[in-house]
Amino acid sequence: MNNHLYHSIVDAMKSYSVICFRYKGELRTAEPHLIGYDRNDHLSLSAWQLSGGSGAGFRHYHLTDMHEVAITDQTFSSVRNGYNPNDSNMSQVLERL
Repeated sequence: MNNHLYHSIVDAMKSYSVICFRYKGELRTAEPHLIGYDRNDHLSLSAWQLSGGSGAGFRHYHLTDMHEVAITDQTFSSVRNGYNPNDSNMSQVLERL
């Protein structure tokens, strides 16, 4: 596990900060909501994607595939509709909003 990346994302979650990162060649911005291990034991982030890739909505990202991650100055005020703190895609939730 990349401890620095994990802790940076957790810090962003705690401060309701938007993150930006490169994933599968696309620059994306997202509101991080939950981090944990998916059913295939990948450390993953569940986030509301604001831009990049396939548009807005909840997406899951493997942390090993996230690059150039930065916490932005932009914040969000609450969880998005459809957020599930007990996401069934996760076998183990480590941190959640």
